[in-house]
Parts: sequence; C-alpha cells; structure tokens
Amino acid sequence: MAALNYNHLRYFWEVAREGNLTRTAEKLLVSQSALSIQIRKLETQLGHDLFERSGRQLLLTEAGQIAFDHAEAIFAGGAELLATLKHRPDGHRSILRVGALATLSRNFQIGFLRPLLARPDVEVIVRSGTTAFLLQGLEAHRLDVVLVNVAPPRDAATSWVAHEIAEQPVSLIGTPARIGKGDTLAGLLASQPLVLPTMESSVRVGFEALVDRLGVQVKVAAEVDDMAMMRLLAREDIGLAVVPPIVVKDELANGRLVEARQLPQLSETFFAVTMKRRFPNPLLRELIGPRTAMELTE
Repeated sequence: MAALNYNHLRYFWEVAREGNLTRTAEKLLVSQSALSIQIRKLETQLGHDLFERSGRQLLLTEAGQIAFDHAEAIFAGGAELLATLKHRPDGHRSILRVGALATLSRNFQIGFLRPLLARPDVEVIVRSGTTAFLLQGLEAHRLDVVLVNVAPPRDAATSWVAHEIAEQPVSLIGTPARIGKGDTLAGLLASQPLVLPTMESSVRVGFEALVDRLGVQVKVAAEVDDMAMMRLLAREDIGLAVVPPIVVKDELANGRLVEARQLPQLSETFFAVTMKRRFPNPLLRELIGPRTAMELTE
C-alpha cells in the first residue's frame, strides 16, 4: 500500500471538522473542486467513502469517523510537538491556553492565573464556554487547562485529570440594609428574598438540603447560573445571594455588600482539568502543584 498522503488527510480533517465543503475551501483558500479531488484521492487510497451528504451538510460515514479519529490524534500530536518545542529558553514568549466555564467567578480565575499574568515572557489566552465545549478543546489540544466548578465524569475512554485547586465557603451576601445584627440564619432565609444558583449547581443541591434541615420556607427572587450576574443582583439589592465571598470580594472590601452568615457545610469546589499528555505545558506546573493533583475516577 502506498504511503498515506498527509496533505489529503489534512484536507479531509478540516472538512470533517467544518462539516461543509464550501466554508472549508474558503477557510483554506483553495477551490471547492480542488478540495473535493483531494478527498476523493484519499477515499480511493483507503477504499471507503468517508462522507455522505445530508442536505448541505457532510456527515461522516463509519469509515470516515474512524479516519477522523486517527487524523485528530495525528494532527494533535503535531500541535503538541510545536507547542512543546516553542517553550525552549530562546527568548520567545510562552503561551498558556485556558478554558474557563462561562459562569465561573472572574475573581477566582484571576486568582488562579495571577502567578503568570505579570510575567513579560508569558501570554495567557482565556476562552470561555460550556463544559462540553471546553473539554472538546482540551481533547483537541486547543486548550492546556479547563477551569470548572464540577469535576467532569470520566471513564476508561477519557484521560482527563481533575485537580482540586480550591474550596471556597458559601455565604449569604447582601446589602447592609437587608441584614440586621440580631438576625439568625433561619430568620434571614425565611424573611428575605434569595438569589440562588440554578438546580444544576452543586451549591444549590447543598443549599436545598440545608433549608430542609432547618425546616424553613424560602422565597426565591432569582435563579442564576452566572456568578457575575449574582454579584450584580446582590448589589442591586434584589435579595440575599448564596455565593462564595470571593465572587464579591471587592464589594465586601468597600462595604457595599456584607456577609450575613456563612452557610454551614456548604462550599464550592474549583477544579483545573488537564489531559494526560507526554509533553504537558510547562507553565501548568507553576499553577498546579503536585500536592493539589487529585485524579478522579468515574
């Protein structure tokens, strides 16, 4: 069998990722017909059709999915090689690509990245999105680390490692006018409107259990999955927010908000998720010490 033409494979990989021949041709600055010819040559060499059409979309066949998985590994390995060798001490700036859950506390993100942010020889690139989107970027070697507040599940087919890097207590936070000096926790929960994380949050699960133990009925003013929005709602005096104090540390420092009560046995855990790689980004060692690593099983 003739040696595999990696140029053909590259064109196939780009089309498979885009799912559209026209857009891929425009992206690669080649004609659509030239792109089709290259893919047909690869199909001829492999002896299988790699795509089937569904309207304007190109869908992978079973053989196409197998070829795509191999192409992902091949080109990810090439990207890993380039990224690793670029970290040579030759005066060039090192790059760390970080993915952060869109709803994650900005204060926490800055605190995690602070050791690198002031360094002139380091460039930090931060991308936000959903957990699923960010983990795809991690697997495809487009990201070096992903910051989340729930460790992603893993099985024998995944090689994620979740490093527990911080655990923050959760408190009732509000404006000074909402909080009386003699108010008990149960009294505040029963009398004040609350700004809560959504039901998908681990903090919300723990909060519901706490309320049940205390035997109080609460009034929910808002359910929010974005820490920045919870911070704004607390500042606007919509109600008492159930958040880690780190989310509103500036407002606590200047007195605009106050911490009414810390919620017992309730905390939010932050994770830095990485992939098992032969050549991990050296900058990660400065952010994730070996004593913080906690590889999670399913």
